[in-house]
Amino acid sequence: MTRPQPAPLTASTPGIVRRDAVPAPGIVHLGMGNFHRAHQAVYTDAAISAHGGDWGIIGVSSRSSAVTDAMHAQDMTYTVVEISPGGSTFSTPRVHSDAFVAAENPERVVAEIGAATTRIVSLTVTENGYTYSPATGSLNVADADVQHDLAHAAAPRTPIGQIVRGLQHRSRTHGEPVTILSCDNLSDNGHHTRRLVREFTSLLPAAEATETLRWIDANVTFPSSMVDRIVPATTDHYRTLVAEQLGYTDRIPVPAEPFTMWILEDNFIAGRPAWEAGGAIFTDDVAGYEQLKVRLLNGTHSLIAYLGALSDAATIPESTALDYIETAARTILRHEYLPSIKVPGDVDVDAYEAQLFSRWRNSALGHRTSQVGSDGSVKLRQRIPLPALQMLDAGVMPHYLALTTAAYLSCIAPLDGFDPGIHAHEMQDPARESLQRLAAGSASGRELAGKVIGQLHLLGDELATRDDFIHRTGELIDIIHQHGPLAAARAAAESTALLPAQSRSNP
Repeated sequence: MTRPQPAPLTASTPGIVRRDAVPAPGIVHLGMGNFHRAHQAVYTDAAISAHGGDWGIIGVSSRSSAVTDAMHAQDMTYTVVEISPGGSTFSTPRVHSDAFVAAENPERVVAEIGAATTRIVSLTVTENGYTYSPATGSLNVADADVQHDLAHAAAPRTPIGQIVRGLQHRSRTHGEPVTILSCDNLSDNGHHTRRLVREFTSLLPAAEATETLRWIDANVTFPSSMVDRIVPATTDHYRTLVAEQLGYTDRIPVPAEPFTMWILEDNFIAGRPAWEAGGAIFTDDVAGYEQLKVRLLNGTHSLIAYLGALSDAATIPESTALDYIETAARTILRHEYLPSIKVPGDVDVDAYEAQLFSRWRNSALGHRTSQVGSDGSVKLRQRIPLPALQMLDAGVMPHYLALTTAAYLSCIAPLDGFDPGIHAHEMQDPARESLQRLAAGSASGRELAGKVIGQLHLLGDELATRDDFIHRTGELIDIIHQHGPLAAARAAAESTALLPAQSRSNP
């Protein structure tokens, strides 16, 4: 007997969140990936459920139509699957009023950002989506898409170009104010986004630039935010889980860990949803929470991912389960990242560390090392330089920060004859091609580290001058290539006696 197929998920599917209608749009969101749909959309759903308001979201995908097509087929509905070893829970946020693909309709992106009803434009486009140079922090003017956007006002391709052209539309029509809200892992992301927007605008013809900049400064705010939730990629496993547990077919369920955090600066010139109803925290110390996440969580996460991939661990839980990787992770967190940050007063560092390792051990989630390890050329630039320089200036070698860099290069740009494994090969990185060219012309890890850190300035201008750090990174690359990642971690551990005793209190 053939088992009947579950019916497709729609707004009328029994058991899902219901409203008389999706609220009228007040937010345009650039980036329709899993993170947005398991984070900002969930908080917005809670805000509307508790306090109402016209805060529907128009979602804009960059190039792929996979999510937008599924959203339309499912009445703008999807399932968030919270995964933990104790079981799964399900929810169906219903906040998207529409969704479309920017590459297919670039004029509409400008029109939606420019609409008077749009009061917030939010972004989750990854660090790489901001088309800036990690070496300088400035807009990458040489980028072909940036050049296109400067020349074609009606059909921009980059998020920064789309925002500026949308703001120009607003200034020339109704003049209503708007907030630009970055939700990406960029240091001081609000001010960073504002700077890139102003840089792009300043490259326009002089009179146009002056007029637009004056309007932006008076009518647009750029609050900073910190987002935190582990959201793996969607797989058939989660589609099957939804079908079996809930009895309907969802083409785009979003798996996510139970933990979620959103820290925001309350600087919304045109109003905002009551996101605190979903647990969001508004504070003047976004930077403190950001440092906590970018270094203790993200920085340590990177080391776990690279060492894990080199050890044939497909997932972060598999990697964390290896004793030597857990030891390395705890050491870099406590002794190399923690001294570099000012911990917010309401955060218990010991409890935070315990929570991090509990999240990384969530075997039900299956967060892949290849996903966490991707885009390291952009991410590590924000995580490694400052703590490394602080230690070097104090006369102490940051062995585990060097190990992170060595493991990253071993994954992305191995020397000839070394195979980092399938999980490293699956990592995506915008600098992979250029780094691999440097690796192909290098006879040793020391030579490669010298080219990448010293000449290419992958980790910034200041670390490029620190021969001791470059030399140590090169040594660890050679150890990884010749003896494996475990031997490199042991080499780093043998030097930890040089580390000063660190207080667990706020520095």
